[in-house]
Amino acid sequence: MKITSLFLLLLTLFSCKESINTKQEDTKIEVIAKDIKGSYPEVLMKVLDAHGGVANWKKQKTLTYEIPSEKGVEKQTVDLISRKDKISNGIVQIGFDGENVWLLDEAKTYKGDPVFYHNLMFYFYSMPFVLADKGIVYGKTEDLKFEGKSYPGISISYNPGVGISYKDEYYLHYDPETYQMAWLGYTVSYRTGEKSDNIKWIRYNDWMKIEDVKLPKSITWYAYEGREIKGAKNTVNFENVELSTKANPDGYYAKPELATIVTGKQQ
Repeated sequence: MKITSLFLLLLTLFSCKESINTKQEDTKIEVIAKDIKGSYPEVLMKVLDAHGGVANWKKQKTLTYEIPSEKGVEKQTVDLISRKDKISNGIVQIGFDGENVWLLDEAKTYKGDPVFYHNLMFYFYSMPFVLADKGIVYGKTEDLKFEGKSYPGISISYNPGVGISYKDEYYLHYDPETYQMAWLGYTVSYRTGEKSDNIKWIRYNDWMKIEDVKLPKSITWYAYEGREIKGAKNTVNFENVELSTKANPDGYYAKPELATIVTGKQQ
């Protein structure tokens, strides 16, 4: 009898604790949502809400995913608060420790630019939430037309000094019926330091739900002539995607002893 009473008491206490934790988490999300209300254009908020809401995104601390290719599988991990990151394909490692980009390539096989690449796929993958970062200027842009359908858009530019390529521009186009993101147009200024009018286009039409937010299962680059979209060129798939409210220790992103610090062209 006493054992049964003790069990019921412990069960009640556990249930109360779970209820309190759930209420605290709900309150936390409500506070975040209240803080961001009015921070973004109304149409962008509708797009973000269609993907689970920026409040649900901002409570996450770590994002991990894998990109399979003919060369193997590349694993990328990003701290969503500090934007520290780490990339590994089993042979080469690239990371950003919060101050410097580092490269571990003992076999000397890497031919790319680590400074340009270390967070490149993260930005493409984290759409549309990454477009809710600080230092962004929002505007209007003409509709994008594809296969007889018009997709309204939002232009995105950056205040001077935001990132190493603040002269880059983005164009988010969404489905007018669902408000889900459908296309991303973007320019690249990294190598020249000058604004470009060559807009590249990525289609976003393959979504999956991860921890209450919708993230891409794949994204596809398309051939184009200006704003006229041609045929699909190449698709990048994302597998084993995980979001966590827990952050990795700082040491996870630290430069390994044998790695070297690399620098790139600063804008």
